[in-house]
Amino acid sequence: MLIACLLAAASIVSTTSFTQEPAPPPILGRWDLTIHTARGDRSAWLEVRHSGVQTLVGQFVGTSGSARPISQVDFKDNELRFSIPPQWDRVDGNLVVTGRLDGESLSGTMTLAGAQPEKWNGVRAPSLRRSQEPKWGTPIRLLQASDLSGWHALGTNEWEVAGGVLKNRKSGGNLVTDQTFTDFKLHLEFRYPAGSNSGVYLRGRYEVQIADLPSAEPEPGILGAVYGFLSPSENASRKAGEWQSFDITLVGRMVTVALNDKTIICNQAIPGITGAALDSDEGKPGPLLLQGDHGPIEFRNIVLTPAR
Repeated sequence: MLIACLLAAASIVSTTSFTQEPAPPPILGRWDLTIHTARGDRSAWLEVRHSGVQTLVGQFVGTSGSARPISQVDFKDNELRFSIPPQWDRVDGNLVVTGRLDGESLSGTMTLAGAQPEKWNGVRAPSLRRSQEPKWGTPIRLLQASDLSGWHALGTNEWEVAGGVLKNRKSGGNLVTDQTFTDFKLHLEFRYPAGSNSGVYLRGRYEVQIADLPSAEPEPGILGAVYGFLSPSENASRKAGEWQSFDITLVGRMVTVALNDKTIICNQAIPGITGAALDSDEGKPGPLLLQGDHGPIEFRNIVLTPAR
């Protein structure tokens, strides 16, 4: 009887060991990438996750554009590979990404449509979870009445201020605050002509979209969306030529967006950086960036309340 019980117990242990789930592949998660191009370093982002039992899928954000799905990520012996179609690049061929995982670091090459490969490296993206609610400091009025004090342009400056209204004369460089911030509440008002496009980059990394799409259904490319990631709950835009307002709260990755006094994104997590972000170092403070390289745009009453 004792022998039979021991054999049964051994059988249970053996079966349990045999059916134990394998350890998850270490590539899983989100990665902040830096691409070393001939024009200087550019930011990018990668997410890898499971789909079903063994297939790996993901998302990728390149140096411009929005997050793109990856239908399959190959990962074996710490070697990474995937391929995705081009987005805004007018080329005939895919972007092929290869890399190697070394501890908590990634490095590799990206090759677009058979062109010269570009080297890149990456680190795990921080969680940015906050252990307590922020305490808010003194509001800062970022826009002066008649000059660009506190701001600088990246590239050709086409911005000017008159009567407390900031506008770009024509498409040119983006405008960035001299100050950097972590968590904050932001109020600003904006106006654009028909068909125009701009954006507000929080910490210089996460774009809240500005676009004249008054009849569009909610999706992650319309006014008030976190571009490529978070769709607004409704299209609360006004007509082109009318002043509109954003009230945005950013705490860690958690963002709330109110457009024209309607909350359209409520305390949702931003997965990663937007294309054309200033950098991919998500753990450090960043500036406010106003996009000026697309269409005409006006801003006024820009007030930021930082966390203490």
